[in-house]
Amino acid sequence: MGSSALWVFLPLETIIGVTCCLGNALVIWAVWTCGALRQPTFCFIVSLAVADFLVGSVVIPVSVLVDIGINTSFHGCLFMCGIIIMLEVASVALLLAIAVDRFLRVRIPLTYRSTVSKKRLWIVVALCWVTAALLSFIPMFGWHRSLGADSTECRFFNVISYSYLVYFIFFSLYLPPLAIMTGLYCYIFLTTRRQLRANIGVGAKSSTYYQKEHRLAASLVLVLVLFVVCWLPLFLMVTVRSYGHNIEVPSVAIELGVLLTHAHSAVNPIVYAFKIPKIKEACMKLWRRCSHNSEQQQIEQNNRQNNTNTKPAR
Repeated sequence: MGSSALWVFLPLETIIGVTCCLGNALVIWAVWTCGALRQPTFCFIVSLAVADFLVGSVVIPVSVLVDIGINTSFHGCLFMCGIIIMLEVASVALLLAIAVDRFLRVRIPLTYRSTVSKKRLWIVVALCWVTAALLSFIPMFGWHRSLGADSTECRFFNVISYSYLVYFIFFSLYLPPLAIMTGLYCYIFLTTRRQLRANIGVGAKSSTYYQKEHRLAASLVLVLVLFVVCWLPLFLMVTVRSYGHNIEVPSVAIELGVLLTHAHSAVNPIVYAFKIPKIKEACMKLWRRCSHNSEQQQIEQNNRQNNTNTKPAR
């Protein structure tokens, strides 16, 4: 990245990084305080928020170091690039886990609680993170670009192989889970709509159950759509670079694609806060509490000022 472009992207990365940390910390706090952490879906949402928080606190600083071409050892550079890849893979795995969880809620509502136990839930969360770590650091064991040097100016595409990004990450770890998630959410929406139509005028409890499932699924689909919109341009540009030898993809376009992937982690908390009722309610309580404290402080300050002004002069 050129020096002029760096000074444009650096403030944007800083803003996105701070927004990621604050927004996702708020989501984690909101789920914790409202007691929703006992529910599997919210457990996965918190795990996804942790991944997004790490994007702001770890990935963006590491990306900036890679952008400026910090001098480091070859395997040190591979390790930093692996961290960047790991959180994207973890996000895909957690989104898939959320989709499977919602599918089970609709497919086996009567035996769902016994099937998705706390122990199994945390095993799945741990597997998502461990699998993401193992698959993301494969380049350190040989699938990387051969530079034949002990040290290098660390840049992502200098060390990470295009074949690894395209064939393994995009074609194997991005597109198949995306197709599975699309199929699962289609099943969820078709099932909930069919159940709601069947229960019209009956007043059954199942009607309320399927309404909640439908609304929450719609919110989670929005998270999935944002993930696709923010990550697909970068993957497509990398694929064009790999296959289209006669097509030039400007470095600025790649940097914009990377910036868009980082922005995704800052947008997710906004979706949670406005579209998921429990998180929205917790955020509103925090807002009212902060507003009340601010008003109280202002009243106390005005009272102290009035007392000072009304004191008789000696």
